[in-house]
Order: sequence, then structure tokens, then C-alpha cells
Amino acid sequence: MPLTIIHERWKCIGCGSCVAVDPDRWVMADDNFADLKESTHTKVPEGTRETRDVEDVGMSQEAADICPVNCIHVKKK
Repeated sequence: MPLTIIHERWKCIGCGSCVAVDPDRWVMADDNFADLKESTHTKVPEGTRETRDVEDVGMSQEAADICPVNCIHVKKK
């Protein structure tokens, strides 16, 4: 099922929980905030939004569920 992972990067606090549960899709960047691997970066008024289309959910829902600031979302396309 096609899905889109959305990361509202401006909300990220750099806790690394997404990287811990889903290292295939997440990495800590040089600025100590999470980055969604292979994503498209879009500037929005609040900051940077990262999006990535995927075919399977993998551990992405767990990453979204564990995020303490609710900045990761998994949406059906």
C-alpha cells in the first residue's frame, strides 16, 4: 500500500527515538536533529518539511508513535 512519511523537522528536538527504532529510514544529521533518509525537503513558513513515499510501512509507524513531539506522520496516499 503506497504511503507517505512526513517529518515536520522544525518540531524535532533531536531525541533520536526515530533513529533507534527505524535506522533504515532515519539518521541524525550534523545539526543533531533527525533526517528522513531519501526524502524531499520543502521549505514551509514553519521550517523544513521532509516527505518520502514508500510502498510498505516498515518501522515508520513505530517511529511516529514513539516520537515525543509528534512530528512524524504516516499517511495513506
